[in-house]
Amino acid sequence: MSEHDVIVIGMGVGGEEVAGTLAEAGIDVLAIERKFVGGECPYWGCIPSKIMVRAADSLAEAARVMGLAGDAQISPEWTPVARRVREATADWNDEVAVERHEAKGETFIRGSARVVAPRIVEVDGRRFSARRGVVLATGTEPAVPPIEGLDKVDFWTNRDAIEAKEAPASIVIIGAGPIGLELGQVFRRFGSEVAFVELFEHALAYDEPEIGAAVRDVLTDEGIDLHTGVSAQRVRAQDEGLEIELSNGHKLSAERVLVATGRKANLSELGLEAVGLDPDSRAIEVDGHMRAGDGLWAVGDITGEGQFTHVAVYQGRIAAADILGKQAAADYRAVPRVTFMDAEVAAVGLTETKTSARGWIHGPGAEHGVIKLVADADRKILVGASVMAPGAGDVIGFLGLAVAERVPIARLRGLIYPYPTFVRGVEDALRQLES
Repeated sequence: MSEHDVIVIGMGVGGEEVAGTLAEAGIDVLAIERKFVGGECPYWGCIPSKIMVRAADSLAEAARVMGLAGDAQISPEWTPVARRVREATADWNDEVAVERHEAKGETFIRGSARVVAPRIVEVDGRRFSARRGVVLATGTEPAVPPIEGLDKVDFWTNRDAIEAKEAPASIVIIGAGPIGLELGQVFRRFGSEVAFVELFEHALAYDEPEIGAAVRDVLTDEGIDLHTGVSAQRVRAQDEGLEIELSNGHKLSAERVLVATGRKANLSELGLEAVGLDPDSRAIEVDGHMRAGDGLWAVGDITGEGQFTHVAVYQGRIAAADILGKQAAADYRAVPRVTFMDAEVAAVGLTETKTSARGWIHGPGAEHGVIKLVADADRKILVGASVMAPGAGDVIGFLGLAVAERVPIARLRGLIYPYPTFVRGVEDALRQLES
């Protein structure tokens, strides 16, 4: 049995952060990954999806020429998008990423790993021991709901959508969350007929209802159907494409069905019972230092603290610091999230509504705007914020700082906001909050 200081199981962005930081500090690291080093983000998530979003946004911006600056002819073509996705993912090859970690001194193994005893890991029949401990960072997979007939048809998840060589003529997307909305708007702008089926009462169900209402307006303006408060009951193949029957009896037809109902961790394969953890749990409980037990840490999606690349990297940084004996503890009060629609939707902190400022308009391309702030009335500080606007992901960074550092509302109100910018809408919301 070979021995290492630390064994990292799962080399998504969280595992990469831990392994890379420790290796650079001189720690003997064994890194194990069964799919791609980098995980979901660079191959089927953040990076390739934003290539698609950027392409689709360029089409929408070109169309705005006709209302602002004359005439334009637009001919959407999916081929260059598919090509750029393949270039960015190296056609789904992680050789460069593996070499980057090996260059830091890490030992890399491709395979499926499980914990068989405290500090003992097995990979395809081979056993390895960890002097300091084991870090779990195995991420999540697309969640597929138990819809009758779904397993009998060729449905898509986000991975199939990212790998698409052509845009479908029509697509029904089950789930109007961030992933579904981004991909749905992309395909619509490349000519697909798009319809959403959402179980909750509005799109982006975990965001503010005003955001959901504005998202519906955007979808309607672009000719996208949104069916809310209903579920997909059954799916079946028909002569041309697929038929989706909803819980209200309505039937939809499309060439493709995209399942975008969230993600789930598969912890049953990790051998958690060998270290006293529940393999059937939805997430691994960790403390503020990412410790899940003696000589055991967990980071990323499997901790249940938000399925975001930036959270996984943040947790990886904390876990690495703890292993190195440094002081660091997680604080999730100001975790930002962004949906890269057009317009962007971003939020941070709590979403219970105390006040709102909305409807501020900045010309074509910015017709749908919402800024909503949540305050602690006793302490007179912000505890949450939501923004829908072009560049909302950048605006939310400023508001996240205010939430994290408990900046008094009076201090925020006293700032000078540049005009004319989207961030100036925050001043209007603060004014309403004070009144």
